[in-house]
Amino acid sequence: MRVVEAFRAAFGADPRTVWHAPGRVNLIGEHTDYNDGFVLPFAVPWGVTAAVTPRGDHTVRLLSLQSDGEPITIEQHQDARGWTRYVVGVLAMLADRLGEPVPGADIAIDGDVPQGAGLSSSAALEVAVACALNDLHGLGMTPMELALLSQRAENDFVGMPCGIMDQAASALGEEGHALFLDCRSLGSRTIPLDLASHGLRILIVDTGVHHEHAGGEYAKRRAECESAARKLGVEALRDVTDLAGALELLQGDERKRTMHVVTENHRVEALIGLLRAGAVTEIGALLNASHLSLRDQYEVSSPELDVAVEAALRGGARGARMTGGGFGGSAIALVAEDRLDSVQESVAAAYAERGWRAPRFLPAVPSPGARRRA
Repeated sequence: MRVVEAFRAAFGADPRTVWHAPGRVNLIGEHTDYNDGFVLPFAVPWGVTAAVTPRGDHTVRLLSLQSDGEPITIEQHQDARGWTRYVVGVLAMLADRLGEPVPGADIAIDGDVPQGAGLSSSAALEVAVACALNDLHGLGMTPMELALLSQRAENDFVGMPCGIMDQAASALGEEGHALFLDCRSLGSRTIPLDLASHGLRILIVDTGVHHEHAGGEYAKRRAECESAARKLGVEALRDVTDLAGALELLQGDERKRTMHVVTENHRVEALIGLLRAGAVTEIGALLNASHLSLRDQYEVSSPELDVAVEAALRGGARGARMTGGGFGGSAIALVAEDRLDSVQESVAAAYAERGWRAPRFLPAVPSPGARRRA
């Protein structure tokens, strides 16, 4: 394992433990997690592997195989910068949870989540490190507790106001299944997602457009939802039961955000119903409706995402939508196996016509969640 070899070369010994945590793709349920709503992600084959050994002091030494140079030494948590904030944030939140300082660590990181594709490499990094520390220190934290700790690292330390979906999918994912998560109760259950038996695939279209929404448009959407909920007298938009009545009380962007969140929650439940009924081939219409709502009501799509979705449908996809936080990243398409080539050709041609860089196509296979590798 190359992360172990890199750890040995950098730190002069073998790591005490090695954990892998995957990224995720969201089948449906976008921007509902921080509105206490429903989501249906699944873990993907790519992720982050963390090789870790505790230290006798509070220094953190970090090596990333995706970054050139020597290990980065961090003496104080506030000195963390860039990608190191996600790792040091987990250590800081663990200390806060335990009410006492935690030992430092030597950590080597290796990742293969496509960067900027909206597949949550940050959550994979956080969860891999959290799982390794939980293992090293014998803390006995559950996968959901580790997901929550990782989310806090991103919220409170990095400053990204994300919901729990990404970290939960990484920590709790199960091979061949999607994860239904109620983001208020944190109740979850796995939903079989056997696409192959129906001759279908989920194809990820990586637009190549890097999305940066920490503290910007993403935070603005969350604030708009919270403001709308206050005006409606509910704890979160998930609690809106009379959508027509609610929309009469709201204006502008808050009205549009509310419409998306409420209808998106309904789409999650409807899609699960179709999966349980074995009607996998029928879920495409819900994916299409989700994209239109994200584009027009939540306004988080981009020209590259819209073109990818429209071209995939022209090429024969049964349904398609943007996935992830938006403003770039990836789209997903539900495609019959005999239409994979035509869908890819259609999207590639649409990009070429506009002079855009060719997109990357990745198969989205529901994969295992976080697990120990050594």
